[in-house]
Amino acid sequence: MLPGLAGLVISATVSTNYLQNLPQRPVPAELRMIPRNIHGTTVYQTADEDRKLSIMEYSSVAVFLIGLVFGVVYLERWAAVRQAERLSEAELFEEVKV
Repeated sequence: MLPGLAGLVISATVSTNYLQNLPQRPVPAELRMIPRNIHGTTVYQTADEDRKLSIMEYSSVAVFLIGLVFGVVYLERWAAVRQAERLSEAELFEEVKV
Protein backbone atom coordinates (compact mmCIF):
# COMPACT_ATOMS: atom_id res chain seq x y z
CA MET A 1 0.00 0.00 0.00
CA LEU A 2 2.86 2.37 0.74
CA PRO A 3 4.15 2.48 -2.86
CA GLY A 4 0.61 3.26 -4.01
CA LEU A 5 0.26 6.03 -1.46
CA ALA A 6 3.65 7.41 -2.46
CA GLY A 7 2.52 7.39 -6.09
CA LEU A 8 -0.68 9.21 -5.19
CA VAL A 9 1.30 11.85 -3.28
CA ILE A 10 3.64 12.30 -6.25
CA SER A 11 0.63 12.54 -8.59
CA ALA A 12 -0.90 15.21 -6.37
CA THR A 13 2.39 17.10 -6.37
CA VAL A 14 2.61 16.98 -10.18
CA SER A 15 -1.04 18.00 -10.43
CA THR A 16 -0.45 20.97 -8.13
CA ASN A 17 2.61 21.88 -10.19
CA TYR A 18 0.46 21.76 -13.33
CA LEU A 19 -2.09 24.04 -11.65
CA GLN A 20 0.59 26.61 -10.89
CA ASN A 21 2.54 26.44 -14.15
CA LEU A 22 0.17 25.56 -16.98
CA PRO A 23 -1.97 28.15 -18.78
CA GLN A 24 -5.67 28.50 -18.07
CA ARG A 25 -6.40 29.11 -21.74
CA PRO A 26 -5.49 26.94 -24.73
CA VAL A 27 -2.14 27.75 -26.34
CA PRO A 28 -2.17 26.18 -29.83
CA ALA A 29 1.42 27.25 -30.55
CA GLU A 30 2.62 25.06 -27.63
CA LEU A 31 0.06 22.29 -28.39
CA ARG A 32 -1.58 22.93 -25.01
CA MET A 33 -5.11 22.12 -26.08
CA ILE A 34 -6.16 19.32 -23.71
CA PRO A 35 -8.09 20.58 -20.68
CA ARG A 36 -7.61 19.18 -17.17
CA ASN A 37 -9.72 20.22 -14.23
CA ILE A 38 -7.57 20.59 -11.11
CA HIS A 39 -9.41 21.67 -7.96
CA GLY A 40 -12.06 23.48 -10.00
CA THR A 41 -9.58 25.28 -12.25
CA THR A 42 -9.15 24.26 -15.87
CA VAL A 43 -5.61 24.23 -17.21
CA TYR A 44 -4.47 23.24 -20.67
CA GLN A 45 -1.76 20.69 -21.27
CA THR A 46 -0.12 18.79 -24.09
CA ALA A 47 -1.21 15.26 -24.98
CA ASP A 48 2.06 13.92 -23.56
CA GLU A 49 1.56 15.68 -20.22
CA ASP A 50 -2.00 14.40 -20.05
CA ARG A 51 -0.93 10.83 -20.80
CA LYS A 52 1.91 10.85 -18.26
CA LEU A 53 -0.19 12.24 -15.40
CA SER A 54 -3.12 9.93 -16.18
CA ILE A 55 -0.85 6.86 -16.23
CA MET A 56 0.73 7.97 -12.96
CA GLU A 57 -2.64 8.46 -11.28
CA TYR A 58 -4.19 5.21 -12.51
CA SER A 59 -1.14 3.08 -11.76
CA SER A 60 -0.85 4.57 -8.26
CA VAL A 61 -4.48 3.75 -7.52
CA ALA A 62 -3.99 0.22 -8.90
CA VAL A 63 -0.87 -0.38 -6.77
CA PHE A 64 -2.69 0.97 -3.70
CA LEU A 65 -5.72 -1.28 -4.29
CA ILE A 66 -3.53 -4.34 -4.89
CA GLY A 67 -1.69 -3.59 -1.64
CA LEU A 68 -5.01 -3.18 0.16
CA VAL A 69 -6.26 -6.55 -1.12
CA PHE A 70 -3.02 -8.26 -0.11
CA GLY A 71 -3.24 -6.62 3.32
CA VAL A 72 -6.81 -7.83 3.85
CA VAL A 73 -5.90 -11.36 2.73
CA TYR A 74 -2.89 -11.35 5.06
CA LEU A 75 -4.99 -10.18 8.02
CA GLU A 76 -7.66 -12.80 7.30
CA ARG A 77 -5.07 -15.57 7.21
CA TRP A 78 -3.37 -14.24 10.33
CA ALA A 79 -6.72 -14.19 12.15
CA ALA A 80 -7.45 -17.77 11.05
CA VAL A 81 -4.04 -18.95 12.30
CA ARG A 82 -4.52 -17.17 15.62
CA GLN A 83 -7.97 -18.74 15.99
CA ALA A 84 -6.54 -22.20 15.29
CA GLU A 85 -3.76 -21.60 17.84
CA ARG A 86 -6.30 -20.55 20.47
CA LEU A 87 -8.42 -23.64 19.78
CA SER A 88 -5.41 -25.94 20.06
CA GLU A 89 -4.35 -24.22 23.30
CA ALA A 90 -7.87 -24.66 24.70
CA GLU A 91 -7.83 -28.35 23.76
CA LEU A 92 -4.44 -28.71 25.45
CA PHE A 93 -5.79 -27.19 28.66
CA GLU A 94 -8.84 -29.47 28.51
CA GLU A 95 -6.56 -32.53 28.27
CA VAL A 96 -4.42 -31.32 31.18
CA LYS A 97 -7.51 -30.81 33.40
CA VAL A 98 -8.81 -34.35 32.75
